[in-house]
Amino acid sequence: MPIEVKIINRSNNPLPHYATEGAAGMDIRAFLETSIEMQPLQRMLIPTGLFVEIPDGYEAQIRPRSGLAIKHGITCLNTPGTIDSDYRGEIKIILINLSSEKAVIHDGDRIAQMVIQKVEKITWTPAEELSQTSRSEGGFGSTGKI
Repeated sequence: MPIEVKIINRSNNPLPHYATEGAAGMDIRAFLETSIEMQPLQRMLIPTGLFVEIPDGYEAQIRPRSGLAIKHGITCLNTPGTIDSDYRGEIKIILINLSSEKAVIHDGDRIAQMVIQKVEKITWTPAEELSQTSRSEGGFGSTGKI
């Protein structure tokens, strides 16, 4: 059963929605007065005109769109970005142009996707040692190549 999330849309774009039955993410669109150019390696904060009230115990994750990344070299920084349940400001997307060519972002362009996830809270248990595993302290490539 879907959870209800309050949303204010100050843009003239449609609300984020699932494009297919099996989609996990909803496309987020740019809300711009005029198109903007992104130079190679330039970062920008792109407004969406969206404000949400995520229920306690959930977060919204902002992720790149795979087509935008592979076709144009545009991706999100701080990925996945987290929108906490107590944030009420406008959703803005941090984009970067990783291509060698300038890119143009237009009002209404699909620039990212949003996934709503349940968040588990933990409590720390201070300890003097941790259980051993076959991996133990091995990290960063310790499990071998492909």
